[in-house]
Parts: sequence; structure tokens; C-alpha cells
Amino acid sequence: MKRPAVFLAAEWRHLTMLNFEVDPHLLTRYLPSGTQLDSWCGKTFVSVVGFRFLRTRVLGFPIPHHRQFDEVNLRFYVTRDTNRDVRRGVVFIKEIVPRRAIAVVARRVYNENYIALPMRHTIDLEQTTERVGEISYAWCLHSRWNSLSAEIAGLPTIPEEATEESFIAEHYWGYSKQPDGSTLEYEVEHPPWQVWRARSAALDCDVAQLYGADFEPFLGSVPSSAFVAVGSPIKVRWGQSLGTP
Repeated sequence: MKRPAVFLAAEWRHLTMLNFEVDPHLLTRYLPSGTQLDSWCGKTFVSVVGFRFLRTRVLGFPIPHHRQFDEVNLRFYVTRDTNRDVRRGVVFIKEIVPRRAIAVVARRVYNENYIALPMRHTIDLEQTTERVGEISYAWCLHSRWNSLSAEIAGLPTIPEEATEESFIAEHYWGYSKQPDGSTLEYEVEHPPWQVWRARSAALDCDVAQLYGADFEPFLGSVPSSAFVAVGSPIKVRWGQSLGTP
């Protein structure tokens, strides 16, 4: 079968991932048809992820003033059995970007829950043989700055298979609920990422205002794990409908 054309090409860099174990029942209403919740060692995770979009091109064209920006998203993990293979993917609950035009396009093309808020970032890495530093992403909601951050040290490595880092980082499909009840599936291409384990991490966020009170008991706690992926060039292909259930 011919693969769909590339819709978006960019680089994703300094992906800072804070991971929280949650009650799987919390995610049932967000689950697209045709997918099942994925878990690692019996644990169900959501991740708050901040990263840099760089050198962004849509349909092969650079969009002036929209090539470099931050994104912060809340996501969880699913699988889909195609009868030929089992695809490991992500579902986004909410995505934050700094420009309204980006949010509008993403909502229209993929029906993703994007919002536009003022954003800023800090990437402070010492250029030594072993990187040391801090990465943070912040967004302003109702006049209050929220943030996620992580401190790293040492050299990044490719996670071994069957580790939590591999489970969180290595997903190559996205799934999105559509208004008619169908599911949109789209492929995300990138090589395996090297990651730094974070020696400390924090989420300073008005969880109830941004994600809903149901998430407060989980996102208000200390992350189960945190790490930073170096990132790479990526490609996101046009989505394909899996049909209505």
C-alpha cells in the first residue's frame, strides 16, 4: 500500500518528558475507536512533553514567522492491531503552541485539541564532554506562568529495549478522535532518540484549569520518571481515516 504524502517536516529538539502514572479509567473517554490503552509493566502513563519545533515546513514550504516555536502537550499511549502488525502510538489530550495560526491548522487537519498561549523556553546546557544543564518550557494561562523543567547531567544514550524510556519515547503513530466518531491515524517518522535521564524535574501547573480536576491527583504529584530526548528531524504524514466504529 502506498504511504500517504508528508504533511509536515521539521526538527523536534530537546523533548523534555515528565511521566506520571495514572488510573487507566481516567483515559477511557479520550480513547479513539480501534485503539487500546498501552501500558508498561502494568502501569498506565500520561506524559507532559515540552519541545522545540525547528525548521518547520508544511507541504514542503516554509511558513514565514512560523518555522520555530515551542510546544507543550499532554499525551498517553495506545496500540492498534492491524492484523499485520501492532502499532504503538500516542493520543494527545491537549497541545499548547504560541501562535494561533498553528493551532487553527492542527485542529482543522487532524482535529487535535490545540490552544494558543504565550510561551517561552530556557535551554541552558554547558558545552562540556558531559552535558550539564537545565531545560524548561513555560506558558501563560490566565495571567499565571506555568512551566515544566528538568535538570540533566552526563551523556545521552539510546534507551535499551523494554525500558521505560524506550516505551515512552519510541512511538511512530498518532491517533485522533474525529467529530463523527471515526479515528484518524497518522505516521510520524524519526530515528531512535538518545535521551538523558533527568536528575530532577518539576511540573508547576494549574492542572485543574488546563486539563481538568480529574488530572489533579496525578499531575500534582512527583513525576514517576523524567528524561530529555535529544530529538531529530521528523516527518508527519497525512492522516488516514480508520472509518466509523
